[in-house]
Amino acid sequence: MTQAFTQQTTFTEPQGRAQLPTLPSGWPIGSYESYSEAQRAVDHLAGTDFPITDVTIVGVEPILVERIAGRMGWSKVLTSSALSGAMFGVFLGLVLSLLNPGAGLVPILVGLVGGIGFNLLFGALGYASSKNKRGFISQSQLVARRYDVLAQPRNAEKGRALLADLAARSAFTH
Repeated sequence: MTQAFTQQTTFTEPQGRAQLPTLPSGWPIGSYESYSEAQRAVDHLAGTDFPITDVTIVGVEPILVERIAGRMGWSKVLTSSALSGAMFGVFLGLVLSLLNPGAGLVPILVGLVGGIGFNLLFGALGYASSKNKRGFISQSQLVARRYDVLAQPRNAEKGRALLADLAARSAFTH
């Protein structure tokens, strides 16, 4: 039997917990506009004697958000390629100079020049092969419209009461 597709974690999973992706189970005990608010609610539950392993945070209505960071052009491609190549080349040169202490600065300089050269070449080829289909740089992020905290039915009422207490104390302090 192959182990290639089994999920392994550093924590021991409770018996009966599914290892393949499954839909969450449980009853809603709280709903929040941001992940940090949902995380705060779960932290509150963890600070009590609530069975925290019965809790799940579910992002509802996921949205892919792509934030544009700037324009992409030949100057940006070549500059970023040269900088990353220089860093890798210097690192490689330092490793080589540690392995051959009598060589002096030669391995570092060779690594620097080689790293810049190779990265410039591959960066330019990659950008040219895309035929300028994307004229911008962006970062993608998966977010949700709201975050629900679920608990197994056996503890849902207790969880709701604890989170209602947290909401009341938060409203009282603001």
